[in-house]
Amino acid sequence: MDIRAIFMGVVFAFIWASAFTSARMIVADAPPLTALALRFLISGVIGVGLALALGQSWQLTRRQWVAIVVFGLCQNALYLGLNFVAMQTIEASLAAIIASTMPLLVALGGLLFFGERVRPLGLIGLVLGMIGVALIMGSRISGGVDMYGLVLCVLGVLSLTVATLSVRSTGSSGNVLMIVGLQMLVGASVLGIAAVLLESWEVNWTWRLGAAFIYTTLLPGLGATWIWFLLVNRIGAVRAATFHFLTPFFGVAVAAALLGEALGVMDVAGVGVIMLGILAVQLSKQR
Repeated sequence: MDIRAIFMGVVFAFIWASAFTSARMIVADAPPLTALALRFLISGVIGVGLALALGQSWQLTRRQWVAIVVFGLCQNALYLGLNFVAMQTIEASLAAIIASTMPLLVALGGLLFFGERVRPLGLIGLVLGMIGVALIMGSRISGGVDMYGLVLCVLGVLSLTVATLSVRSTGSSGNVLMIVGLQMLVGASVLGIAAVLLESWEVNWTWRLGAAFIYTTLLPGLGATWIWFLLVNRIGAVRAATFHFLTPFFGVAVAAALLGEALGVMDVAGVGVIMLGILAVQLSKQR
């Protein structure tokens, strides 16, 4: 864990968390599923094109194809699709907080369904995470949050958790970028069908929409994923996952700075407790 790795981890966490704010900007002016399908189509084509240019192969193993389908459906189509629709009615900061609980849910799922041992520090982290979520949810629900959007966000993070538990590793070797690009194309296909069936093409063309779409497509879509794999190759998946504890903070900070979303005392307290919980869970996995 050298200075370069720390810098990469912080940049990854910031870009990953900022995607909720850019998504909120997009859905304010464009149909969410259509916009997301187009984003994945562009990112997927760029990713596959770069992979071919780098000499990566289409010849993938059965395990890799399973990972592509599972992650393309659960992570790209369900997780992000549900979040994009939800952010039509709820704030980006709340969506980011809910999504940030994924490492806690993965640890809890491993404990309950796979019998994985969790060290005492990890158990403390799970409890802290639940307390933090309870603080924020209690405050938001009493403040009149849109329950439909809230439920969609919860279903989204659960779908991502299922995908993570189902496919722990792609065995990607030298085909990382190819697998990432194909996952995005799977998501684009599913979301494109849903968009045709459920949405009408009504777009309010603004400079903010264009800037947010380009940012979301290139940085969270491709840049953050690329940084993540470089970081994992440098310090390992367990240490790299520790940086996820920063995403709740960055998520609410960017939303407050760019969208002017107000944060209450319970929100700040809950975010702090969730961050400690995620950090404790990830540190408990390190030897």
